[in-house]
Amino acid sequence: MNQRWRLLALWLLPIAVALFLGWQVLGPGASRNAATNPVVAPRNAAVARMSYGRFLDYVQAGRVTAVDIYDGGRTAVIEAVDPDLDNRVQRLRVDLPGLAPELVNKLKDQGISFDIHPPKPASPALGLLGNLLFPLLLIGSLVFLARRSNGMPGGPGQAMQFGKTKARFAMEADTGVKFDDVAGVEEAKQDLQEVVTFLKTPERFTSVGAKIPKGVLLVGPPGTGKTLLAKAIAGEAGVPFFSLSGSEFVEMFVGVGASRVRDLFKRAKENSPCLIFIDEIDAVGRQRGAGIGGGNDEREQTLNQLLTEMDGFEGNSGIIIIAATNRPDVLDSALMRPGRFDRQVQVDAPDIKGRLSILKVHIRNKKLAPDVSLESIARRTPGFTGADLANLLNEAAILTARRRKEATTLAEIDDAVDRVIAGMEGKPLTDGRSKRLIAYHEVGHALVGTLVKAHDPVQKVTLVPRGQAQGLTWFAPDEEQMLVSKAQLRSRIMGALGGRAAEDVVFGHAEVTTGAGGDIQQVASIARQMVTRFGMSDLGQLSLEAGNQEVFLGRDLMTRSDGSDALANRIDEAVRAIVQSCYRDTVELVAANRSCMDRLVEMLIEKETLDGDELRAVVAEFTTIPEKERFSPLLVAEPASSSPS
Repeated sequence: MNQRWRLLALWLLPIAVALFLGWQVLGPGASRNAATNPVVAPRNAAVARMSYGRFLDYVQAGRVTAVDIYDGGRTAVIEAVDPDLDNRVQRLRVDLPGLAPELVNKLKDQGISFDIHPPKPASPALGLLGNLLFPLLLIGSLVFLARRSNGMPGGPGQAMQFGKTKARFAMEADTGVKFDDVAGVEEAKQDLQEVVTFLKTPERFTSVGAKIPKGVLLVGPPGTGKTLLAKAIAGEAGVPFFSLSGSEFVEMFVGVGASRVRDLFKRAKENSPCLIFIDEIDAVGRQRGAGIGGGNDEREQTLNQLLTEMDGFEGNSGIIIIAATNRPDVLDSALMRPGRFDRQVQVDAPDIKGRLSILKVHIRNKKLAPDVSLESIARRTPGFTGADLANLLNEAAILTARRRKEATTLAEIDDAVDRVIAGMEGKPLTDGRSKRLIAYHEVGHALVGTLVKAHDPVQKVTLVPRGQAQGLTWFAPDEEQMLVSKAQLRSRIMGALGGRAAEDVVFGHAEVTTGAGGDIQQVASIARQMVTRFGMSDLGQLSLEAGNQEVFLGRDLMTRSDGSDALANRIDEAVRAIVQSCYRDTVELVAANRSCMDRLVEMLIEKETLDGDELRAVVAEFTTIPEKERFSPLLVAEPASSSPS
């Protein structure tokens, strides 16, 4: 508050000086001059006015006794005899058109006493005031704006602050998160708990010759809890904590990033031992040499300074750097080596036990119905991260409030899972032909998935649109199986082709639709991986592609092929052979069970949704279902395909 008053006083000072000088020139001094100097008298004296024409009449009639002319002939004060006032002398003011010779001659001819008063020269102080007033006001305004913008990010007052770090600092970080609040990543928690122990009781490790790690890199997909783990470390360690994002180092000005790195580590050394958390470090730690055509790369200079500070000649004893990224493939190799980041902690999507523990954490403030089983929710959500599970329970709670229920039931959980995976529920289809076509498409997926032994069981078939899909078929993947056999891959291809095969069998080859576009992309991907990565074709046990690596500028300018053109042709032929063989088997399977498919379509059109048990009961009336591991409908959730949009 005092700072604001000082800034306001600094801004008003030039105005006060200007007003003081003007008051000295035009204020009391002018009034005193008016009393003794007749020149100022007409400007301050209260006199009546007379028109110029009447003044000439008074001159002609000899009623004017004296005339005082001011302002270079523009104003005159006369003394005239007024016959209406018993011939008393009256002082009157007249605005003259100018000091003309004719007027002077008339005054002389009438013998009237007149005097011409020259204009008073302007005061030197007034001239100085006029010259300095605007510059003083301009300078004062600029100073005021500059001081005012000191607290604004990127304002003019921050010109000298670009080189300072923008890290948030806490002497004792109160993040509100402990290791008990983090679930589903037990291995990562164990590694990071050792970091906390290093900071609290370093003698326990130094006594046996162990050194404190300089850096810990958290690697994992988005939403797995990397930032949450960093908050837990800060909350548990009880040491000074710096947190910032990798993008906060780089600015448009050259040298700013390196300067901020130096300032960050300078402050960290002053508060050692401490923790530094850099989120999304790939923004500043990407591989060097990624520029084209040379030139100075500000990001590279920032990375060079970071490498030097982490493991240079000086060293940073007592400073532990924790960084997080979901793109470890683009990080510079010098940043990844031991001595800078000694540990790389993998934070993957949780398994079923991890999801169960995550759900227990997130239901602390939720009201669930007694019949809701967390284990069933965990089994139904394979591949979900901690953020996905938190969003799932939040969507279920929103649906509970919308439906005016007291507690979240299984219905809200089911709808929330469908919404999170497939999107919002749309309006049901009303057109008879389109609805029947989509029904055959989805039943084709479900029928093939049920009759093929190695395929995952069907959980649900629905005609209710969600997202971009007008219909969905959900399967129950076996999450505990970490390895996938060739038979299972072929069964997945057949299940994906079931929709197109049903359209082909029922409506004819000329009437197939674009609804299988997404299915065909999935089929092509699986078949190509079987040939090029898994060695499941006639080409032999060869890995012919390095996988789905993205092109990174500086390391690769284009994707590289590991084989010749002739080998590429053989790969294409092998992929085509796998797909065509699976499609022939799928068409034969659908055609052999046409009556069963027609019955399922009629039921689906009527109910719009069939669960796995209903579907299998109908199929069992027509044919024998192969023995496969059976799941409850609650233990599923993954859309295999979508119908035409």
